[in-house]
Amino acid sequence: MSSTYSVSEVASHNKPASLWIIVDDDVYDISKFQDEHPGGKKILQRVAGKDASKHFWKYHNESILRKYKKDLQVGSLDSKPKAAAPPTPPATPPPAEKKEEKVEPRAESGTLSVQPTGNVEEEEAEAMDQFGDMIPYADPSWYQSYHTPYFNQSHADLRAEVREWMEEEIMPNVTEWDEAKEVPHSVYKAMGQKGYLAGLLGVHKYPKHLTDKTVKSVAPEKWDLFHEMLLTDELSRSGSGGFVWNVIGGFGIGCPPVVKHGKPELVKRIVPEILNGDKRICLAITEPDAGSDVANLTCEAKLSEDRKHYIVNGEKKWITNGIWCDYFTTAVRTSDKGMNGISVLLIERSFGGVSTRRMDCQGVWSSGTTYITFEDVKVPVENLVGKENQGFKVIMTNFNHERIGIVIQCIRFSRVCYEESVKYANKRRTFGQKLISHPVIRLKLAHMARQIEASYSWMESLIYQCQKMNDTEAMLKLGGAIASLKAQSTVTFEFCAREASQIFGGLSYSRGGQGAKVERLYRDVRAYAIPGGSEEIMLDLSIRQAMRVHKALGMKL
Repeated sequence: MSSTYSVSEVASHNKPASLWIIVDDDVYDISKFQDEHPGGKKILQRVAGKDASKHFWKYHNESILRKYKKDLQVGSLDSKPKAAAPPTPPATPPPAEKKEEKVEPRAESGTLSVQPTGNVEEEEAEAMDQFGDMIPYADPSWYQSYHTPYFNQSHADLRAEVREWMEEEIMPNVTEWDEAKEVPHSVYKAMGQKGYLAGLLGVHKYPKHLTDKTVKSVAPEKWDLFHEMLLTDELSRSGSGGFVWNVIGGFGIGCPPVVKHGKPELVKRIVPEILNGDKRICLAITEPDAGSDVANLTCEAKLSEDRKHYIVNGEKKWITNGIWCDYFTTAVRTSDKGMNGISVLLIERSFGGVSTRRMDCQGVWSSGTTYITFEDVKVPVENLVGKENQGFKVIMTNFNHERIGIVIQCIRFSRVCYEESVKYANKRRTFGQKLISHPVIRLKLAHMARQIEASYSWMESLIYQCQKMNDTEAMLKLGGAIASLKAQSTVTFEFCAREASQIFGGLSYSRGGQGAKVERLYRDVRAYAIPGGSEEIMLDLSIRQAMRVHKALGMKL
């Protein structure tokens, strides 16, 4: 806003017909907003022409300000301090001159190794500019000028792109969408047009062969799993599992198996329109009697007499996005041999015999949790994903990607709970002092921060390993560790949601207002602790798999 006003000028607009207020040195004309104000007109009229900052922040958070600012702000006070210039980064010293290298054989194996002929200063990752509000632990440390071996400027550029979109277009509306239990399709479409959907497949290279959409801030050839992690992380700043699951939940676990294991003709026919945001896909594995126990699912697929179709009958439950989907990546039983009798089919709603109904759940309201019934659905054999009776491997390799996604979301949701708590504790006063002045509140924040940072560091390490390994190696070597981290991150999320709720008190018990994110995330906790493998199953799996893998690697006991 270019217009500036004095305090006395604002004070002259103190009548219902012309009602201005000041919030944080910005001036707002709320004359026409009075009828829409949920708290009624009188509370606004009591601060007409005055600085209402204290009153505003007593009841609202920054998302409300963002939502209405562009429509209601008319200018700023002429006394508003100018924004400080960003700090100048320290000069980067010139790189050390590298010494000549020579190639020598390794005596023990006969293979060649590269060894420096002199002392070479190890190349260090350059710290990047500060980003965000700089609240300690509210963002990953590399956002706050700390060094990182995993991220470079392309990641920083993506971070800025996604955060701007989230703060301008998404976060002001999340509460409204959650209450409506649906996110506008235009948002999912935008995910496709921005190239984000194509970047969320868990593949090592950006799938240029399947879409003409690219991410504005990152060249396709530079895309890696850390870009994908960063994209999910920034989306999760919404503080809504429902929103995140709506735009990437079903897609992020339903599309990768088709891309990686589907027949080329099938992939070419359906995947481009999915990546563009025109069609939707989900993963349909869980059944009323088969959740983590995937090997005992009962949804049946029998070959027709002419062997051209599978006839599918059965039910699926708790399927994310199912009510909106055109395609269902479905685990079915094609033999009675337990895990060796499972196949994966791509079922299309247009085949007929597919019925879906929304399920009302404790959390993730806008995710479209669905109960699906398949009745004599004729599925062409060409829609088999992978090989018949070998679908268990397809499902297991996909679990790593699903669980890493859950981990990323849980850790960011934990940060949201922590960040909201820090901000509130620095403005809420009790017993004559701010909450942050009470040692018991600082202890709660400290316990939140230590768990968040420990979990995040493990996550970075595992994503780096995923980046270096193929899917099969990652399934064998990392499956147990990722399962364990999945449990670690959901326990951390639950702890942070509870502690944040204690800090906010009654404000986190009612929907909306300052405690909106905390209240919503507390409802979402169980949607992360159970799906993708419950905490108990994950922890047991982590030890069993680690023992089995390391025995094969030569473990000595």
